[in-house]
Amino acid sequence: MAVRNGRILRVGNYSSVQDLIGHGTEELNLRGKVVVPGFIDSHLHLIWGGLQMAQVDLHGVNKKDEFIKKIKEAVRDNHQGSWILGGGWNNDLWGGELPVASWIDDVAPNNPVWLSRMDGHMGLVNSVALKIAGITNSTEDPVGGTVLKTPSGEPTGLLVDSAMSIVKSLIPEVSVDERRDALLRASKFALMKGVTTVVDFGRYLPGVSPELVWEDFSDVHRWADSSGKMLIRVCLFFPVETWSRLVVRCFDLFHKTGRVISQWIYLGGVKAFADGSLGSNSALLYQPYVDEPFNYGLQATDLDSLFNMTVEADKSGLQVAIHAIGDRANDLILGLYDSVASANGNRDRRFRIEHAQHLAPGAADRFGRQSVIASVQPDHLLYDVDSGEKKLGKIRAQTESYLFRSLLTGNALLAFGSDWPVVSINPLGSIKTAMKRIPLGWKDAWVPSECVTMTDALNAYTISASHAISLDNELGSLSPGKLADFVVLSTVSWDNFAAEASASVEATYVGGVQAYP
Repeated sequence: MAVRNGRILRVGNYSSVQDLIGHGTEELNLRGKVVVPGFIDSHLHLIWGGLQMAQVDLHGVNKKDEFIKKIKEAVRDNHQGSWILGGGWNNDLWGGELPVASWIDDVAPNNPVWLSRMDGHMGLVNSVALKIAGITNSTEDPVGGTVLKTPSGEPTGLLVDSAMSIVKSLIPEVSVDERRDALLRASKFALMKGVTTVVDFGRYLPGVSPELVWEDFSDVHRWADSSGKMLIRVCLFFPVETWSRLVVRCFDLFHKTGRVISQWIYLGGVKAFADGSLGSNSALLYQPYVDEPFNYGLQATDLDSLFNMTVEADKSGLQVAIHAIGDRANDLILGLYDSVASANGNRDRRFRIEHAQHLAPGAADRFGRQSVIASVQPDHLLYDVDSGEKKLGKIRAQTESYLFRSLLTGNALLAFGSDWPVVSINPLGSIKTAMKRIPLGWKDAWVPSECVTMTDALNAYTISASHAISLDNELGSLSPGKLADFVVLSTVSWDNFAAEASASVEATYVGGVQAYP
């Protein structure tokens, strides 16, 4: 492969590129190592993940005592009265019991605490934070959210989806410098994993101000771009309720240069939420949760409002991506997309559904028929199998969940991602998960009929992922004319890699320049 000025010039055998060797040409002999296109993580939250790397990390904590110890240590290391922030906890790892404020009240008597669940759709606060926020037994649930309470009506300290804003709006905003550091920290982490491009949905979650994404765009992304500090390529999506601002601010850029803001920053489109998450019992379902017989989940956004915003954004030429996890939520969005396409006429719009985690019978085929992209995260499967069967029932979980093969069979396009910091950035691990579907602690595959091939999984992290953001002319394959983003793997055997997906990242190149290690 020959590279010049950041782009691939020619690909072939050695003799086919020899005539390009001249004075100053750098030759790199990889001695048979497998090289793949730079991975594209199709769904993550870059600055949020970078910030969380510097906060209390509760990923992998599997005991109540360890959970409490982590908070105690953080309180010890901070000033009295300052906020203790962290996240990544997963109650399924310690048996399913949800944490409550009383767990941490004794170790944090003078510090307000906010700890987000790994999925970002539920948060735990202590009694100090409840008091600051004025949350009492008379506090009502906001639209699209829940303040969890005991049978006697007392707040437990858990807030779901839009209810999180009651507390999060009171947490002091992180400084510009902290957010800039978070971008650099997160970018370096991505490069270690072979990721050269990310689709960044920002710090936009239920209960969080949509302004944060715009502030990060101007204060962090544009700063890093103009000062030469960007390390990976970033495709940005903005909150759907700000679609008109996106059109106005990016009108000249959008129509003159397409999606390319610079060699590092690309315009993705807009994102909305249809529901919450399975782990927080807020994914919108047709049938109630087995562990909560009167709960069908939450509809995060009014459907009429969502339709109107989607119609206008689509009419303006913006790509639309909507978060849908539950089976009913996915059907609602597939129906909404069909209605929008009918209203605005045929075009190459590349609608996306983010997560597409649980699909009712027939839904997988609708993705293909409607040309809706399924942006999915295989590694969620590792953590959801046991809890999913408890929440949905074994039959519903096994017939509706993570239907990767069914989506491909129905001619849908799959784009793989991590949803970091929900789970870690790890394309090679995620590819193996999609191929093997073996959950943590299991020996056999879970629903092996939904396993995909190495080629399918690799495409979902490369060429299909680039198509999903309309950058397939620039990224996603080792082809002449495309940007020279590629990854050197540790293996010299493609056959072994294709069979077992066992390899590690030895080096990552962005624009033909080694960026890791």
